[in-house]
Amino acid sequence: MISMILLQVAANAVLGKVAAAFGAAIAAFAAAFGIGQIGKSTMEAIARQPESAGNMRTSMIIAAGMIEGAALFAIIVCLLAIFIK
Repeated sequence: MISMILLQVAANAVLGKVAAAFGAAIAAFAAAFGIGQIGKSTMEAIARQPESAGNMRTSMIIAAGMIEGAALFAIIVCLLAIFIK
């Protein structure tokens, strides 16, 4: 009886760590994809209107920074889920 309970607790701990690692990987992938899309769209917009390249580049950097901040927060939460259990 006790061994079954211990096995269930161990299995849940391992599944929680796997899920947290998977969540961190998804957060990193989503951030990379989002920043890539921002870069692609900005380059297309600069090709259409080269005179406003400075404003577009500034907006791109700000948006990429916000995405990176959200992704970093998500990765830290996932890593905390791995190490706190």
